[in-house]
Amino acid sequence: MKNQFILIFLILYTNMVSGQLNTSQNPLAIIPTSNITAVKQFENGEFNIYVNHDDLKRFKRQGFVQYGDMGATGDGVLDDMIYIVATHSLANSYGLDVKADNGAKYYIGGKEMTASIETNTDFGNASFIIDDRELKNRLLSVFEVKSQLKPIAISAVKSLKKGQDKIDIKLKEDCLVTVSDANVRRYIRYGLNQNKGRAQTDIFILDKKGNVNMSSPIIWDFVNISEISAIPIDKEKLSITGGRFVTIANQAPSKYTYYSRNISIKRSNVTITNLKHYIEGEGKQGAPYRGFISISDCSNVIVKDCILTGHKTYRTIGAAGKPVSMGSYDISVTRSINVSFINCRQTNDINDNQYWGLFASNYSKNISFDNCIFSRFDAHMGVFNATIRNSTLGYMGINAIGFGKFLLENSTVRGRSLINLRSDYGSTWEGTFTIRNCVFVPSKRKSTTVSLFSGSNSGLHDFGYTCYMPKNIVIDRLHIDDSNQNEDYKSIAIFSDFNPKMINTDFQEQYPYVKTEKVILNNISISSQKQLVVSENQFMFKEVIIKKD
Repeated sequence: MKNQFILIFLILYTNMVSGQLNTSQNPLAIIPTSNITAVKQFENGEFNIYVNHDDLKRFKRQGFVQYGDMGATGDGVLDDMIYIVATHSLANSYGLDVKADNGAKYYIGGKEMTASIETNTDFGNASFIIDDRELKNRLLSVFEVKSQLKPIAISAVKSLKKGQDKIDIKLKEDCLVTVSDANVRRYIRYGLNQNKGRAQTDIFILDKKGNVNMSSPIIWDFVNISEISAIPIDKEKLSITGGRFVTIANQAPSKYTYYSRNISIKRSNVTITNLKHYIEGEGKQGAPYRGFISISDCSNVIVKDCILTGHKTYRTIGAAGKPVSMGSYDISVTRSINVSFINCRQTNDINDNQYWGLFASNYSKNISFDNCIFSRFDAHMGVFNATIRNSTLGYMGINAIGFGKFLLENSTVRGRSLINLRSDYGSTWEGTFTIRNCVFVPSKRKSTTVSLFSGSNSGLHDFGYTCYMPKNIVIDRLHIDDSNQNEDYKSIAIFSDFNPKMINTDFQEQYPYVKTEKVILNNISISSQKQLVVSENQFMFKEVIIKKD
């Protein structure tokens, strides 16, 4: 009944406009009134929120506001996005939590709007239908979790050293620092999606006294800093919980026009729990997605007890002029530190290759999976420290390049190899790998050799950095279930043939690839009873020390 009065009020007094909204997403004002609580939208897309005095007292007394309080119908038909945006605007202004209405079904159409979440939000058992078929702006998130703390400009720091532990700067609180040097190009990609690389970028945590947190150290020298900024780390935890989100997939041409219709996390110290995301309406064509849970420029984020969905794989023409499969993700992590996924899984079969791998990351540090069931772990432009425990990974397995320590423990991995060091970025890992108490189930393949570590580096391409294989590898208690392989399957190797041209001293690398120094093996079992060899390319790995405990 209340919603009917609100609708009448809007029609008679506010001249609601159905056009595109201002991209600022902010109301012009929140105005207490003796009239009914309502949202007034103007022709330029901006809007005012009118809050009844008694309603405002009630919201403050109970400590939360609901979408229905602002006028959302929750019937799954009428577009409720303006009321969702207004609810969070009111909550942010008065420090109120937000709760979805019990059993509601909110339809979110293609208007150019983002709801800013700055307070605890409980989506409960409500459903959110996100229709991506006709959008004003594919780059705008549906929800953006933001901090009320403002970024800090840094002008005094002109250079940094790799491993530097102290910076001569004072801050009011601990900060996540992002730094770049546009004169240095890193990650100069090779292959079908080749490019000219990206500006050298790094992130690290700095305390109030200027001490670098060495669990996320500086990994590059910055001789001439182009940009540097500090984002304060929130001390108070913000909680996002519940909700059933359904994306009606876009029907756009299959090109690299990524969609960001998601929940964007841009605040530190956030926990997301019991959220579910499903995808409907994928057809013969579609543009890829950046990630429904998209975490960027923050630290200390936990995603727990959530259900996600893999996107259908579409193909397009890549930078090299040849057909490629486009990466499309339901989880992405970018320029973030200390991000954990706990007890999460995906709705579709993790071994169904119709769907792209669920997870990807760039420029991030200290990422962990614990008790997760996903089709893939992937670190594109580097990760520093990664941990996978008690998890199962599907047909796309583990793909990574980066630095530091990689721990794989108590897990089952399916895929073409146990660990794939991405060849498009030089198959580089400057650090160590520890694999403990795991099962590897290699996918069926045409090749007659299975490998634990796969990758490729010709020694002829400049990736913008020296490429390394893991310096030391420890494999303790690994079972290789190769029972599904073809009859002509011949051997299983620690390393695949990373460079088939490097078979004698005649081959000279222009950009030398630093090989593994030592592999420690303990309690390796193979279903077929085959022997584990170092590599088909015996020359390339002739100096690797193999130690069996």
